[in-house]
Amino acid sequence: MNRARIVVLAIAVAAGGVAAYLASGSDLAPPTAPVVQMETTDVLVARSDIGLGQQITADDLQWQSWPASTASSSFIRRSDRADATTQLVGSIARSPMLTGEPIRDTKLVKSNGSGFMAAILPRGMRAVSTEISPETGAGGFILPNDRVDVILSRRRKNPDGAGADIVNSTAILSDVRVLAIDQTVEEKGGQKVVVGKTATLELKPRETEALAQARQSGTLSLALRSLVDARPGAKSAKDDEADNVVTIYRGTNRDTVSCSPGCE
Repeated sequence: MNRARIVVLAIAVAAGGVAAYLASGSDLAPPTAPVVQMETTDVLVARSDIGLGQQITADDLQWQSWPASTASSSFIRRSDRADATTQLVGSIARSPMLTGEPIRDTKLVKSNGSGFMAAILPRGMRAVSTEISPETGAGGFILPNDRVDVILSRRRKNPDGAGADIVNSTAILSDVRVLAIDQTVEEKGGQKVVVGKTATLELKPRETEALAQARQSGTLSLALRSLVDARPGAKSAKDDEADNVVTIYRGTNRDTVSCSPGCE
């Protein structure tokens, strides 16, 4: 009986040894093949969607790793232009760009370049320039993105042959956006003032014809519209009363003068 127990114990020990050996062998991981490191380069891409005509800011751009073998020569690489994120700030997008899309110089135009105006013009609109003076341009207070009315003034001789000439004024265009205005610094009365000599207006094709014809017919003036005048032609309840009040600006001083109905 003791011999049988010894034989059973020996078999159990042997089986346990075999199991332990097999278990230790299962932990051995198979050899792995060496990983090939892909060569990459940093490429300038759009951090967010950029719309047509949008002005580029530093927050719109970021560097992103890109496979060097697939990076086009038109991509902007950090190794070539490390300061591109600051160089391109202020540029205008000629065409839309999606998030993560590589930035290309051909899709941008400098804000002071020859293609800037074409990039910011909405579809179907035209940019037309007209000469102005401090007297016809709201005293130099008109700036880009302001809204103006274009007024045509024509002078004709008095049919009676006596007295002063007759001047008629008509608003030929209303609520027109000012795209740009050139400004120069001139000295008047011992003070330096900013004066614009040419205004570029955003017009529809038919409005460009009306403006071109008006320039040959008389003197053009720009009337600056209020920022709160959101609805063209809208008239408030106080407008009738305001029509009889003239506001005069002398530098930073503002005076109002009452005018009786029908006065000129």
